[in-house]
Amino acid sequence: MRIKAHVAEFIGTFMLVASVLGAALFSFPIAGIVGVALSIGFSVMAMIFAVGTISGGHFNPAVTLGLVAGRRFSASEAPTYIAAQCLGGIAAALVFYLIASGKSGGFEVGNFASNTYGGASGYSLASVFIIEFVLTGLFIFIIMGVTSERAPAGFAAIAIGLTLSAIHLMAIPVDNASVNPARSLATAFIALGEPLSQLWLFWVAPILGGVAGGLLGRWLIDDND
Repeated sequence: MRIKAHVAEFIGTFMLVASVLGAALFSFPIAGIVGVALSIGFSVMAMIFAVGTISGGHFNPAVTLGLVAGRRFSASEAPTYIAAQCLGGIAAALVFYLIASGKSGGFEVGNFASNTYGGASGYSLASVFIIEFVLTGLFIFIIMGVTSERAPAGFAAIAIGLTLSAIHLMAIPVDNASVNPARSLATAFIALGEPLSQLWLFWVAPILGGVAGGLLGRWLIDDND
């Protein structure tokens, strides 16, 4: 077991979830969707630059399993990577819950920036499944491309971070944007209720999409025949 790699995944996922919650809970009235999207994109970009050489900078179970499907990562290491990511996300959610709870006048947990579907003003289960599947698949496909041997060196973190910002601009209005089961677990862990009961979708759709993106990247990018 590569202890440093797992610690890097814990810290990277902590930062990812922190970037979502910090922007959504505190800055949203001023920064809006664009602010949240840039917060997560820039944070992930920075963490890949910081610890990508240690763990690969996954910070997302769908990325880990997508890279397994694309034969870029060992299947035997995936379970402990995913455990580290989930623990890092939950730790960030707990820290930001404590911070938010210190607000003068009290703090309503509500959905705690969780991912949900349905409801009177929400999108259907099918709509949310499609956007999570498609965007996660494209995300992993792009990761496969920008980290390939033929890609320009040194730009992968920038491309990945900007892609993640673009994905959040598209998906936040639909389901608060997941494309990351660890991120969805972290916020549902605090919110409980509906976000927790609907959590299955935000594991199934991103993972299936990630695997599809990894397989496509393996065929189109890595296979040179």
